[in-house]
Formats: sequence, structure tokens, C-alpha cells
Amino acid sequence: MKDNSPFVRHYDLDWIKVLAMLVVFLYHCSMFFNSFEWHIKNNIIDRSYIEFFSLLVGNWIMPIFFVISGIGTYHALKKYSQSFIKERFLRLGVPLLLGIFLLSPPQVYIERITSDQFEGSFFQFFPHYFDGLYLEIGGEGNFAFFGHHLWYLLMLLLFSDVTLPFFLKVGRNVEDRGFGMSHYQLLPIPLTAAALTVNSIVNLASWGIVFYLLLFVYGYYFFARVSLRDFVRRIGLLAGIISVLSTGGYIFWVMYIGFPVNVSMDWVIFMIIRVILVWNVLFFILYLGDKFLNFSNSVLKYGSEASMPFYMLHQPIIILIGFIIYDMEWQIHVKVAFLVPIAFISIMFIHHFIIRRVNLLRVLFGLKTVQKIDLKKETIKA
Repeated sequence: MKDNSPFVRHYDLDWIKVLAMLVVFLYHCSMFFNSFEWHIKNNIIDRSYIEFFSLLVGNWIMPIFFVISGIGTYHALKKYSQSFIKERFLRLGVPLLLGIFLLSPPQVYIERITSDQFEGSFFQFFPHYFDGLYLEIGGEGNFAFFGHHLWYLLMLLLFSDVTLPFFLKVGRNVEDRGFGMSHYQLLPIPLTAAALTVNSIVNLASWGIVFYLLLFVYGYYFFARVSLRDFVRRIGLLAGIISVLSTGGYIFWVMYIGFPVNVSMDWVIFMIIRVILVWNVLFFILYLGDKFLNFSNSVLKYGSEASMPFYMLHQPIIILIGFIIYDMEWQIHVKVAFLVPIAFISIMFIHHFIIRRVNLLRVLFGLKTVQKIDLKKETIKA
């Protein structure tokens, strides 16, 4: 089924995705230094400005990706549906397999070495990579079936398979005018319900599978609509104010009271604050994007293509560089100044000079193949 209706490119969504990818990179750099559990930790932990940054972005950074993925699915199915699953496997499944069998083993090895769970070289460890399932940091299993940080790709594949029949059956009959303001006002209710059940679901990057699935579906049915843009233009500033207040309350609670552990009234209030935070930050980001980022240039074109390789490479490289410096007697600010630029330059070097120039690597990293790359003019000819 192919929809021949006019397609309008919203460049602000491309910008949001590229900028969010940079935030993910910085977030994982911060995880090396803060007090939260991660695959490798610096020998000195920072509980001040670095931990503040981690708390500032940790709640909303992955939700924005699932919303944008839902929007992308909506527009993709407007253009074609017959080859949708095949295209998803090539763009998501192949990179996920690369992550599982090539990018994850070094990360697990470094975690085991630094936590005194293994002694020996990487080549001695590799056969043990298939010993048990890796389910949690510090656990006994090694096989990262979800690709470590690439769990997002696995979730998108699963969500696409589960929701596609429903989208094809119901989605094409849903017109934009069918969703009034009342529908948007009711959205926080199921989101809150999902958040309050998160502890009974597999936890992934602060939230749970059900929560991410809801955001993906909402991205398809609500955030992709033109009327949603009109809505965020009206409530954008209010959403920004609520974002600041709820974020401030959340960070204060975590840093001075701590995460609620058991289900209680405090836990319920805490989760509601988190959901209010996420909901309003999403609207505020969309508002800022619509207002300031609806344009294209060479930076966006390059960044959009580089996003997937960047995402795939960023955590392994951060962990590898962290492994080199984690036990050095450097001040934290010196290690930050070393880790962030060196990791970024390494990722971009690998992408720019290797991945994007070899078609086999392009496929493995989720990019389309090209016929010719002009090395002098740095242009790609399809």
C-alpha cells in the first residue's frame, strides 16, 4: 500500500534526533564518573555537577527517541508498507547483530576485568562471552543478547512487529481531525499508569518496556499529527515552566532524599513527578524544535547519516577509553576533559574515514549503500 499524499519534511525532528544523540553521548560519559551503577567506574566518584547532569537528562533522553521513532513509523507507512519489516530489519536488525557479536563482548570483558570477575586477555575471555545471559550489571551471565546499549534497536524491532498489524488496520482510517484537544489532555493518565507499574517490568534506562511502547504508539497516533504542532505552539512555554519545576523537584528529591525503594505513597508521588517531568519536557523540546530548528543545512544532512554509527560506537569507545584512564590518579575535571573530546573524535574519525566509505560497513551500521563517494568534495552519490 502506498500513500501518494504530499510529504512534508519536518527538519526539526531530524535536528532533535541528532542533538539528542549528542546528549546520549554526554550522558554515558557522565555515567563513568557518577555514583550510579554502570559497566566501568572511575576510581573517584563525583556526586556534584556530573551527577546533576546525569539526573537532568536521564529521565527524558530515551523517551524522546521512542516518540520520534513512532513519528517516523507513521510517515514511513504513509509511503509504503509492503517492505516495512524488511527495511526495519536492515536498518535495525543487522546493526543489532553486529552489536551483539562484535561491540558487546569487549564491553562485558572490561566490566568483568574491572570488577575482578575475570582474569586474562580478551581472547581468553571471548569463549566465555556465551556463558549465560547478561541480565544486569555485575551479574554472572555474559551473553548480551540485547546488544548492551543497543537495546533500543531491539525494542524498536519488537514494537514494529507487534504494532504493525494494528497500525495498518486502524491507522489508515484515523484522520488528523479525529483527535481533538481532549485526547491530548487525557494522555498523561495512561502514561502515569504505565510509569507506576514500571518496577514490575524489565527496567531499561530508567523506565520500562510498557512505558516505551506507549510512547512509541503515542508518537505514531498523536505526535505525528499536524494538530499536535498547533497544540505545542500554544502550550510550549507552559510546558517549559513545568519542566523546570518538576526537574528541580526530581533532582532535589534524588540528591537529598534518595530514590524510593519500596512501593509507598512517597514512591507514588515520586513516580508522578517523573512522569510530569517527561511529559512536559517532550512537549517543550518539540516546541523549541518547531520554533527554531525547522531548516536544513549540510551539518544536519551529515549528522543525520552519522547518527546510527555514532550511536553504535559511542558506548564501546567510552568504555574502552574509560578502561585506559579509570585507575589513573588524575583529577576528575582532567579526565572529563580527556574522555569527552577523545571519545567524540575517535567515533567521528571511524565513521568519516572508514564506515561511510565501505558499503559493507554501511550495511552493518544501518546505512544505505552508495555507488560512489567523492573523497575530494566529500559528497556521496547515490
